[in-house]
Amino acid sequence: MTGPEQKDRTVRFRELHEREGAFVIPNPWDVGSARIMAGLGFEALATTSSGFAFTLGRADGAVSCEDVLAHIRDLVAATTLPVSADLENCFSDDPKEAAKTIRLASEAGASGGSIEDYSGPPDGHIYDFDHAVERVSAAVEISRALPVPFVLMARAENLIRGVDDLDDVILRLQAFEKAGADVLYAPGLKTRDEVAQVCGAVSKPVNVLATPALTQSDIEAAGGKRISVGGALARASIGGFIDAAREMIDTGGFAPLGDTPGFGEINKLMEEG
Repeated sequence: MTGPEQKDRTVRFRELHEREGAFVIPNPWDVGSARIMAGLGFEALATTSSGFAFTLGRADGAVSCEDVLAHIRDLVAATTLPVSADLENCFSDDPKEAAKTIRLASEAGASGGSIEDYSGPPDGHIYDFDHAVERVSAAVEISRALPVPFVLMARAENLIRGVDDLDDVILRLQAFEKAGADVLYAPGLKTRDEVAQVCGAVSKPVNVLATPALTQSDIEAAGGKRISVGGALARASIGGFIDAAREMIDTGGFAPLGDTPGFGEINKLMEEG
């Protein structure tokens, strides 16, 4: 999907980043969860690499670019909301090849998408500083040449990849901002002070990964603009399924099935989405 409808979605998406306060952008993992989230009243959606991988019976990082592009098209078609795509490392170490994934995501209908400084499996390493910045610069160049707007988010992955170095995270985000990224993201911030340090060091909107230790108000007060949940809702859904299934096999009981929402409620949300 390209053209006026996609442009309208992206304009609305940009406006969410420009208005007062923070907004929550949940991460559906399939068409049904996307429609439910739209029906509940969320204003934008973001894909989750892990949640989507789980629907295919794969581990996070084991999904192809073609699979992700098809997933984007499905979610874009499912609702009228802007969709931002989790593109991981954009499926290439090479800056120019990675940047092409931004164009492909836009052509699939995404209003935005991310590029990160983690290589992903099988070797799984953080790109060195200059290489990471070069990748973001290439993504910025191609995003600005697209026929429709695109909100590019640059991610610094240290904190969730075993590198406990907030100073390096901040240096990377500052460099990504200078390279032209529209939104900045350092998943793994744990405290209000850490969120404030990151937000105070840059001028572009910052996406914060939700954590049970912080509320939306906490993140907003610390300067966060956008709050995503990554694969947490997908894991919560899987967790409920596992608990109910274990109850059946371990005790022969079916009590957890009594706590599920009714068909009417779900059908209504699907229709509203």
